[in-house]
Amino acid sequence: MPLLVEAGWGGLVQAPTTITWTDITQHVDVMQGVAINRGASDELSEIQPGTATMRLDNSDGRFTPGNSTSPYYPFVRRNAPIRVAVAVIPERTGAGPTWPFAQLGDDFDDNRVNTTLWPNVYSGSSETGGRARVPLNPGVVAGYQTARAWTLAGSQLTAKLARVPAANGSSSASASMWINSTTSGTRLGFSYSPVTGLLRCMSETAFFDGASTSLTYSAIDHAWLRVRESGGTLYWETSGDGFGWTVRRTLATPAWVGAEIQLLDFSATRTGGTTDYVEWDLVGAHIRPRFWGMVNDWPVHWEGLHSTVTVSATDLFKRLNRLPLLKSCLTEETLVDGPLAYYPLTEPADSLSAGDLSGTTAGVLAITQVGSGGTLEFGSAPGPAATSETSAQLTPVSTSVGKYLSANLGPDYEAQSTSQWNAMEAWFSTSTTGRVIFAVASEDQSFRLVFALSADGSLQIEYGDDVSTHIPVTTGNLADGVLHHIVYDEVAAQVYVDGVTKVVGSVLPPMYDGRVLTVGGFKNARLWNGTIGHVALHTTPSTPLGTTLAEHYTAGTTAFNGETADSRIERLARYAGLSSVTVWGSTHDAVAGQGPAGTGALARMREVETTEAARLFAERDWYGLAYQSRDLRYNPDPLSEVFTIDYADLDTNEVEVADDDQKLVNIVDASRPGGATQRVTASESVLAFGAYEESLDLLKTSDNSVLDAAHWLVSRYADPQPELREVPVEAYSMATYLDILDAEISSYFSVTGLPAQAPASTLRVTVEGYSETIGDRYHRIQFRTSRSATDSVWVLDDSVYSVLDSTTRLAY
Repeated sequence: MPLLVEAGWGGLVQAPTTITWTDITQHVDVMQGVAINRGASDELSEIQPGTATMRLDNSDGRFTPGNSTSPYYPFVRRNAPIRVAVAVIPERTGAGPTWPFAQLGDDFDDNRVNTTLWPNVYSGSSETGGRARVPLNPGVVAGYQTARAWTLAGSQLTAKLARVPAANGSSSASASMWINSTTSGTRLGFSYSPVTGLLRCMSETAFFDGASTSLTYSAIDHAWLRVRESGGTLYWETSGDGFGWTVRRTLATPAWVGAEIQLLDFSATRTGGTTDYVEWDLVGAHIRPRFWGMVNDWPVHWEGLHSTVTVSATDLFKRLNRLPLLKSCLTEETLVDGPLAYYPLTEPADSLSAGDLSGTTAGVLAITQVGSGGTLEFGSAPGPAATSETSAQLTPVSTSVGKYLSANLGPDYEAQSTSQWNAMEAWFSTSTTGRVIFAVASEDQSFRLVFALSADGSLQIEYGDDVSTHIPVTTGNLADGVLHHIVYDEVAAQVYVDGVTKVVGSVLPPMYDGRVLTVGGFKNARLWNGTIGHVALHTTPSTPLGTTLAEHYTAGTTAFNGETADSRIERLARYAGLSSVTVWGSTHDAVAGQGPAGTGALARMREVETTEAARLFAERDWYGLAYQSRDLRYNPDPLSEVFTIDYADLDTNEVEVADDDQKLVNIVDASRPGGATQRVTASESVLAFGAYEESLDLLKTSDNSVLDAAHWLVSRYADPQPELREVPVEAYSMATYLDILDAEISSYFSVTGLPAQAPASTLRVTVEGYSETIGDRYHRIQFRTSRSATDSVWVLDDSVYSVLDSTTRLAY
């Protein structure tokens, strides 16, 4: 059971697909093992950040931060990505003489060739540094070869391509993984050429395949290779971690695959140049990820002259917890869409200018005085309703006396707005017609794009040089004192007002040389009388942005009140820089808006999690989040249990059935934003055990939903039943080892054969979390569990889930 620990030197955790992983397993103290803690203590507790701890041999100083002689310099630093997995090597079983390739396994860790598996290791090939090394010598074919005792039919062959060779001046070279038939030149597998940099998926006859699939080799995407046969089809697959696979080629299975006994040959050769080698590892390994996170620190320690580094690492939750507090929903939505200039105009009352939040080189919006008098105030006028923010209030003396804002947007904006398509947006309110909302112009103002209200209060767009062309937009009177949102999409030649497409009088020509932004006026005239906020300028190479930017109206007015919980989690994840969330389950209620600024992305996700009685946690195989809806735990199907284990196979001194008041809840006061506070009481429980109160503040959109949530909590915990809360397993020695490794948060399994004193001979439990230690030929997992029946719901006329007063709880 090899442990597999890899570091992503120089990689960025927020860009996992760009990380090249380095195997550092040989430096891990496997006697002490790697300790991992993940999940929650019970189903009513929040899932905490996952952690991993291990000790590394630092005899050569390779893990000393700042050591310029380290092969990893300068990337031994805090927040370095790290991942831990278990590589389960299969054993050959049965009498043969033909075994499935899935039973061919070798970790190459003892640096001695297993001659039973590899009777023909030729031309200088060796087992070195925990890998199978095959040299590429000019004019020589070298390799690692099995006996002819295997079959691919209904099976698979997996290997890690641990190191690829260099061309080293040769005009032709290859390193291959071939499954050979009994006919010379009839074979299939993968072949890599360091000369062309191509990895080819091949099925050859007479050493030729005219339909092979060629991949530009990537150390990230093609670290693992697999050939698989199933149901009459061959699959060539690659993987970055040995766990998640991508199909690269399929082919109808050649007849010889099912009819002949095959052999495996890791072969390599070159025509010229200088010697190099290819390395293979973990043949046949079943990979099960256990941890994905980042190193907190690299503390160097000495015992005499022997140096070690005991590192601790934390999963994605660490990064989420350290992110800055979110701005308003509207601001976050605007920033996610990547503006080149963005001025929310939400500055405090004593501000004299307004800043750009885009993070580009756009300049500050400064106050420009026209004539004498007029005011421009920050921090006083209300902004979009869902933000709890303010807008800038402009009050001129007249159309040509007062104040407005202007900024030089800089050369970067000028170049991109000229070479790409533009999109613009702003919020405003006024009761005065004939004024300018904002304008973008060239530095000499010879070209301009002006957004203004006409004399009847409808929107008009002006463009051109000193003599502007006015394009009317059918919007109706927008000078009605109501806050409005406008979007202009240059690609689609469309205008949106308050999220709705409006008719534009004619198509505008593309903007060019945009450099100066003015807000609330243009060329010292038509000064705005009202409020303006959230002015944002975007560019796009070709994709229309209007539909996306029009959604900012909903962000500003309701903060997406009423969207489903899974959509909200995915939205908040985007604010945190995560591209996706794995959503499990199908029950996702509508949730209230989370509009104002002031809390972190993870804190807001926690609010949704609590509202939905759901589970949120960091993935153990990826830089990502998983979100499980409550229905995932309804009525566990015995056929879906990840494994079953007998009590006699547990570490029996630590098995305990608990029956206490730790989870007891019989009175719940529940409320929602803008809604009623309601109480649900289990009177029989209060009489029997006393009052156990709980308060819930939920993001529900109706009082009925709040009441349902309160009933759900009380119905499950007014009288909690005895349960197993800790299940220790020495997993490595179990025949069901792979199944045990597949257990995830919210998975369930059964413990059978319990002693007569137990509540039942078999207890089914749900995994809430676990602590594990993985070492040399041992893997101890302490599962933290809850009673699976706690989440069972009523099913009409079902023998198990329709027992009166027992399993007739209505689903929520």
